[in-house]
Amino acid sequence: MNIAQIKKLQRQNGFSEMQDMINTGQAWKLEGSYGRSAMEYLESGACMLPLVPRYDYYGSKVPSRNELKNGTKGTYQNSINFWSDYGNNENIWE
Repeated sequence: MNIAQIKKLQRQNGFSEMQDMINTGQAWKLEGSYGRSAMEYLESGACMLPLVPRYDYYGSKVPSRNELKNGTKGTYQNSINFWSDYGNNENIWE
């Protein structure tokens, strides 16, 4: 599974807006519910961190996905795991 396939699945399943907010850093600068939702999506693998670090409202660094241990929350591998097995995870937020 590659990035283009993950982006397509994100669009089809309503995750692309949050992925865009994570990529730009907006998720960490808006009200707390956005950051909490972003963290939930990163933990599950529905979204991933960008290639460059971002900073939150308080100036704390949010690492890039390549700064993390492979397969952990926010990494490309975590998203591959989630989207490869998405059929078994469809009700994850219900």
